[in-house]
Amino acid sequence: MSIDVLQEQIRKMKNPVMVGLDPYLPILPQHILRDAFEEHGQTLRGAAEAYYRFCTELLDRLCGIVPAVKIQSACFEALGADGITQMQKISRYAKEKGYYVLIDSMRGDVGNVAEIYAQAMFGTISVGETAHKLYDCDALTVNAYLGSDGVKPFLPYCKHDGKNVFVLLKTSNKSSREVQDLLSGDRVIYTAMADLTMRWSTDLFGKYGYSELGAVVGATYPQTMRLLREKYDRLFFLVPGYGAQGGTAKNVQFAFDRFGHGAIIAASRSIICAWQKSDSDGTDYLDYAEAAALKMKADIGKNVVIL
Repeated sequence: MSIDVLQEQIRKMKNPVMVGLDPYLPILPQHILRDAFEEHGQTLRGAAEAYYRFCTELLDRLCGIVPAVKIQSACFEALGADGITQMQKISRYAKEKGYYVLIDSMRGDVGNVAEIYAQAMFGTISVGETAHKLYDCDALTVNAYLGSDGVKPFLPYCKHDGKNVFVLLKTSNKSSREVQDLLSGDRVIYTAMADLTMRWSTDLFGKYGYSELGAVVGATYPQTMRLLREKYDRLFFLVPGYGAQGGTAKNVQFAFDRFGHGAIIAASRSIICAWQKSDSDGTDYLDYAEAAALKMKADIGKNVVIL
């Protein structure tokens, strides 16, 4: 799947929402934890099984409502091998349901290590004569502040296999300005990174004009987003920071072009934790998640018309 297909799914559903699957123990409904711990004990295995149930139930409920999901790898890696196993299973489950799947791991390393990351995420790992596919995903977030040798190993997968890499430009956290807003000659750092992303995109543009290399641009900096959208009209934006981090529907309107194309808006806690804002005991958490996802779609739709 490529940026072209993601754009088509957004247009079909008239919905540019990506739901973040960021499970951790304090946000899981008690009935899910209770069932998992009864079967597996209060162990890493038990927590990982609870994560799997929580995420797959959300995927079942939101299927056909949102086109894309973002899996936060840190949540699963924190549980060790049991968590990573469930993350692999969830990525496959989401693909089977028809979602565009992004693994949010912000990979970034020197060339030979980046090659291993790219192979593990997008390719296969050979053991003897057997090839093993670890993840079934469409995209990955990459920290490109190491330069081109940390990005180029991913490019063949973008060109030949329809994979996508979203490069960090201007992130949604407050301290991003400590580095990303510094001047570099006549540019700020995040525009220098955008220029590099365009340079790496030479032969990676699809039929809708967008590169298979996307850009991470936070919802908490709407004016920066507006300027980046105007200048880099061939980069597809992944926009984190909506909801719990303070990004609003009015903010994210600047991520789109005049046709309502070119961006996907990610939200995690405001959807998957929506039940915690009520008196619910969590048994109806899926109802709250669906309502929150539909409300986010409607709110964005007041400012963005997807043609």
